Amino acid sequence: MTDSPVTLITGGGSGIGAAVARRLLDAGQRVTVTGRGEERLHAFAEELGRPEALLTIPGDAADYEHVAAAVEATLKRFGRLDTVVANAGFATHDTVAEGDPAGWPEMVLTNVLGPALLIRASIEALKESKGRIVLIGSVAGHVFTPGNIYGATKWAVTGLAENTRRQVTEHGVGVTLISPGRVETPFWDAYGSLPPGHLLTADQLAESIVWAMGQPSGVDVNTVVVRPVGQPV
Repeated sequence: MTDSPVTLITGGGSGIGAAVARRLLDAGQRVTVTGRGEERLHAFAEELGRPEALLTIPGDAADYEHVAAAVEATLKRFGRLDTVVANAGFATHDTVAEGDPAGWPEMVLTNVLGPALLIRASIEALKESKGRIVLIGSVAGHVFTPGNIYGATKWAVTGLAENTRRQVTEHGVGVTLISPGRVETPFWDAYGSLPPGHLLTADQLAESIVWAMGQPSGVDVNTVVVRPVGQPV
């Protein structure tokens, strides 16, 4: 156990992050999960039987002190850090011409600043382990859609991934952008209902994420777009 890989996942108490955490724990890895919902994290840990290999830490992914403290706690508990997964994010599900600007600052901070803070807080540990940065983007960060503010934040994540790769690859650190299409997760709760058509499950997407994380040493898979069959754009 002391030599098993360690992953830190932001926004990991439910949905995609929780599905990734379950897969990694089942594979014998050690995992730190952060999130703003302390009760949700508690319920997640209870559901899994509070395994010794799981560390849950309440915190805001857009607050550098919280993020840095999570990295520090992970290193203190497990002694290393091999992968970070910037998964925390949400959508206001409105548009630039008709939406409510009151909700945009929090979305931009969480979706754009959050991944950057995680990279900054973890990079020294990842250099030491020759680890990997995984950023959860979106198909909306590759395909233009009318007025989509959320999409604009994910275009920023797409750029952040490649800009980061160009800086850290010389240190042996890999960078992977995972861009999912429609996924059946709590992401849609604020929307009021699931979108029509085919959706991926969180477990299906988690399988793709864990596959990318599990590439051999020296292999850097940079961009993975994962759509459900039947999603045309």
